[in-house]
Amino acid sequence: MREEVLAFIQQVNVETITPEEWLAAMNKTREFTAIGPLGATFEAVSDDEIVMQMPITDNARQPVGLLHGGVSLLLAETAASAHAFWRTDLRERVPVGIEINGSHLRSASEGTVRVVGRVLRRSRSFIVHEVEIWHVESEKLLSVCRVTNYYKPAT
Repeated sequence: MREEVLAFIQQVNVETITPEEWLAAMNKTREFTAIGPLGATFEAVSDDEIVMQMPITDNARQPVGLLHGGVSLLLAETAASAHAFWRTDLRERVPVGIEINGSHLRSASEGTVRVVGRVLRRSRSFIVHEVEIWHVESEKLLSVCRVTNYYKPAT
């Protein structure tokens, strides 16, 4: 685990952390993750929902200029996995993605996407999210995904 993440885990109280503090920490860690070069940011978090945003740039496009479907799935998994961290003591358990599926309903080549993940089911061992990816400018739904995370005991 990266030193920056470990330091955050050791100092945070998951019961009292505010959404603003959590978002600031998540946005700081994104620079050394897969979403860093894409310019994706964490915008909002609550017990049942997470919101991210990302500009559609060349880093996120396929060769014909459309938003890459793999990037959409990366955003969906990132949103769901990050939300699975919310209010979770990572010293005790760590969420890991075990399943993802997605349907791409429309394409986009420019603008911004908004990623909205909502909890469908939460148990002691699993959390399941439905993640929608919206084109901000047209207000059209681009993709719908489902992501399952398993809470693995920390070692």
